Amino acid sequence: MRGMRTTASRRPGDRDRDRGQVTIEFLGMTPTILVTLVVLWQLVLVGYTFTLAGNAADEAVRAATAAERGGAREGACEEAGLDKLSGAWAGGANVDCATGGGFVTADVKLDVPILFPGTVSFPFRVTGHAGAVEEED
Repeated sequence: MRGMRTTASRRPGDRDRDRGQVTIEFLGMTPTILVTLVVLWQLVLVGYTFTLAGNAADEAVRAATAAERGGAREGACEEAGLDKLSGAWAGGANVDCATGGGFVTADVKLDVPILFPGTVSFPFRVTGHAGAVEEED
């Protein structure tokens, strides 16, 4: 079979032509790998923000149901909603508590940071919502 080359019939200079091919391919893939890691990190931050918002709403409702009725309930609700948030998320946080009909609700809105908490945030906010029945005095 003429024209077909096997590994046994390779010339000594053929091996040197392929040197560095893996390095070139890795360098070509490096931007794709970095962009993938950045996108995954951002998705982790979005998910963590959802978790923080839900937990803060739960804490706010729990504190509001245990507090006395009136203005103290609103203050306890807001304070508990912000209590466990770190500074990066607490800065733009908004806690809204409502009572009525024997039911207490809390909505916590948090900014989603871009890449690093405490820096620039996305233009949308994540909302955590929780509700509970008021405790009797």
